[in-house]
Amino acid sequence: MLDTTALITAVDRFADRLRAAPQSRLQRGAAAEGLATARELASRAQRVEAPGREPRLMPDAGIFAVGDQLAVAGHDLAAALETASSTELDEAVRFVEEAAERAFA
Repeated sequence: MLDTTALITAVDRFADRLRAAPQSRLQRGAAAEGLATARELASRAQRVEAPGREPRLMPDAGIFAVGDQLAVAGHDLAAALETASSTELDEAVRFVEEAAERAFA
């Protein structure tokens, strides 16, 4: 069983920054980056859990919900990856960290 702590930490850090960001920052692109990241994490989790089935798209619940959407998608992926390869886990961690950098650059 893989230790997904690094992914959970990266996701929680990014989600907390989104939750604490002012509306102006969210509107300047941080929320869009967070939603894109949440959608990708959700798609990755669905591909691990149901290979061969087309992933469903996470809806846009608004700029003030994106931190929660990111946290849910990230924790779902972490649970799915506990039995996957370490390569998939490492890629997910890198993806989240790079997205957080872009959102708050």
